[in-house]
Amino acid sequence: MQMSVSDYLIFDEESGTYIENPEQAVRDDVEKHYWLHVLKTVLKDWRLYLMLIPMLLVFLFWRYFPMYELLGCFKVTDDTLPVADQLFSGFSYFKRLLVGGDTLSTEFWRAFRNTFLLSFYGLCFGFPMPIIIALFFNEIRSNIMRSFYQVVTYLPKFMSTVVMTSLVMMLVKQGSLTSGSGILSQLMENIGWIDHETAFTVGLLNNPSFFRAIYQISGIWETAGYDSIVFFAAIIAISPTSYEAAQIDGAGKMAQMKYVVLPSILSTIVIMLITRIGSLLNIGYEKVLLLYNPNTYVTADVVSTFSQRYGIAGTGMKGLASAAEMMNNVIGMLLVIGANTISRKASDVSLY
Repeated sequence: MQMSVSDYLIFDEESGTYIENPEQAVRDDVEKHYWLHVLKTVLKDWRLYLMLIPMLLVFLFWRYFPMYELLGCFKVTDDTLPVADQLFSGFSYFKRLLVGGDTLSTEFWRAFRNTFLLSFYGLCFGFPMPIIIALFFNEIRSNIMRSFYQVVTYLPKFMSTVVMTSLVMMLVKQGSLTSGSGILSQLMENIGWIDHETAFTVGLLNNPSFFRAIYQISGIWETAGYDSIVFFAAIIAISPTSYEAAQIDGAGKMAQMKYVVLPSILSTIVIMLITRIGSLLNIGYEKVLLLYNPNTYVTADVVSTFSQRYGIAGTGMKGLASAAEMMNNVIGMLLVIGANTISRKASDVSLY
């Protein structure tokens, strides 16, 4: 923007001369003492900045320092040398994974497909559940009962992944000579959804056809209640006058949800959806690693477990494993950018 003389000087009629613009003088003073103001702000709120140090250290050691190891995607794997001293291999690892034509490439594309499908099913079935639960919480008039139901639904989130997967395995385990099959396996057999051989001999977790359903249902059970906190907070912030106006117009409970609640929390839903799409290909490998086995690789193996198996568990192909994870993360970043761009153009709501 082109500046004019009037932005810096103004004419004083009494003296007949130009003097400095007072507003410009204030701006100059702010710019001149900018860092002094910053230092005063830090000293004033030093306790808050002190509490910020642990989080910065976590990001430094667990987010930024590991980026150095990304060089392994382009280096010849040699554990005897630092990554920086290893020979440059170009994009050979990426070429082998993408168009290698061997068993390794086939397994990678299978893992990539499973990663996308598990995340997509989680987005379709898992994302709406916290919204539905938050809507139900909003309709409970007793604070005691609402608190009770909230605690019950939040509790699975605070269990470790090992405990949660152990419960899942107990519920769907196959039978043995000393003990019967799991409760859910028996129930599904009695209803007629599975046969006796699947419930007693094979087991649901050994059957590739059931892994995705078990993964999604257990994921909803674990996270839906906790994720509803954000949506419930947005719902309780809605003005009561909006409900009163809807009631005057004759709107019932379902109509109020449709025309009052959902439009009011639409921005929150869009933001959460964008962040969810951003992590679409980031499947937590801990849960898959604890639930899957060689019998279910065809539907359970994801990019993270593929990288763990080839990069850590005996094979030592760290370069290939790093390349697989890097491709996964780059695609996730592109999904975030794409979802944010579409949201900004469609609804004027975006992350940035």
